[in-house]
Amino acid sequence: MNHYPVSLLKLIKNLSRLPGIGEKTAERLAMHLLRAPSDESQQLAHSILEIKDKIKLCKLCFAMSDKELCRICSNPSRNAELLCVVEQPADMAAIEKSGGYNGLYHILQGVLSPMDGIGPDNIRIRELLSRIEQGKIKEVIIATGTNVEGEATASYLTNRIEKLPIKISRIASGVPIGGDLKYVDQVTLKRAMESRYAV
Repeated sequence: MNHYPVSLLKLIKNLSRLPGIGEKTAERLAMHLLRAPSDESQQLAHSILEIKDKIKLCKLCFAMSDKELCRICSNPSRNAELLCVVEQPADMAAIEKSGGYNGLYHILQGVLSPMDGIGPDNIRIRELLSRIEQGKIKEVIIATGTNVEGEATASYLTNRIEKLPIKISRIASGVPIGGDLKYVDQVTLKRAMESRYAV
């Protein structure tokens, strides 16, 4: 690649730092940007700078927002009695895409991981408890991951919240639709057996 000009090599190197982008893909993207009209490249550059300047965390749920409250928290048609607790904004986005939930969210911005030095004070647990204590929420749905850290976080939250007069639930997990049992990991299969229901 030494035959490319320095500015093009620099762009390829910067693009290859993006997740999921290898050197070949970065090279293709750089060549596309080079051939694209100038205004298209300027729009891309502007939108990258704009998100760095304008995107912040919602002051209520800690989702990404360009205002004080995100679109979900400021939507009066959402069920304000339901609160779904997730680890990251991407988890909220996944639930939203499913179309199966119409309540509010609380994004922890991480999970408990003592091995990594992440305790209750390092994620948004204090803010969650404060929201619950205001008395508007009737049910908290814990939707953390099913890995060790996600389960530890769910257990910690359950212990803290169960003293309060609200319902606590955990999202179901188990064998995916169309999944073959012989390919399902043991933890998922165990959870599926424990979460079985009558038909």
